[in-house]
Amino acid sequence: MTAINTPKVKLNDGTEIPAIGFGTFQIPSDGSTYKAVSEALKIGYRHIDTAVAYFNEAEVGKAVKDSGIPRDQIWVTSKLWLQDFGYEPAKKAIDLSLKKLGLDYIDLYLIHQPYGDVPGAWQAMEEAKRAGKIKSIGVSNMTPKIWNHFVPSFATLPSVNQVEFNPYFQQKPLRKILDAANVRIEAWAPLGQGNHDLLNEPVITKLADKYGKNAGQVILRFENQEGIIVFPKSVHESRIKSNLEIFDFKLTDEEIAQLRGLDKGKGNHDPDAPGVQERLAGYDVHAND
Repeated sequence: MTAINTPKVKLNDGTEIPAIGFGTFQIPSDGSTYKAVSEALKIGYRHIDTAVAYFNEAEVGKAVKDSGIPRDQIWVTSKLWLQDFGYEPAKKAIDLSLKKLGLDYIDLYLIHQPYGDVPGAWQAMEEAKRAGKIKSIGVSNMTPKIWNHFVPSFATLPSVNQVEFNPYFQQKPLRKILDAANVRIEAWAPLGQGNHDLLNEPVITKLADKYGKNAGQVILRFENQEGIIVFPKSVHESRIKSNLEIFDFKLTDEEIAQLRGLDKGKGNHDPDAPGVQERLAGYDVHAND
């Protein structure tokens, strides 16, 4: 089994998360998730990201269990869905996630979509953390506006905010707020969800040639050097492997500045847009429970 020494990032609660993980969004629970996660763990990943709304927690948990890797060496993230917001529903949902994953604890648990009774859900998460069911707690898809609406009333600061992040959308206003509070950004869509224009940006392809890397590796290394935690998703073994091979080269300050220059200041998903909450609220994660 490969042991790749992935750098870790210390969170504001003292826990240490691997700087790169493996994402499972849109990988079906028909055996595909089990296969992809098993492969990722074999290659050397030690950080797996799932969610209630991905419907694949059980396969993630089984792959972790069957890997033969000690549990304390694998970081598992899951996320609470909108239907389970509020104190009592969130308590039940956390226990259900633990059951589906087949784990004694979850390393990181996030508020997935920040609408509705977020404070009640957060309270249940704080309690689960105190009880040892969860090691770290955080949020996801919080814009500066949403962050300022909810977080000032939280008793505990989130450890991370998982948001859309790639060279075209570098979340500069949000980073100012989070940096001040020592809250880390985790990037979903770190490669722009395979955005053809992004992967073919001359500045990126030039750097890929220089370092003998592919465009995705250059992007992930840039994000890593910017202090962003990344978890690219792929079901292709060669891509799963190459996404992890980003720590044997380093971009210069000048190259980082060039990549910062690609920022367009907006992404594909706007959590502040009208109707987003209503649309997401209609997504039933318990239909098959």
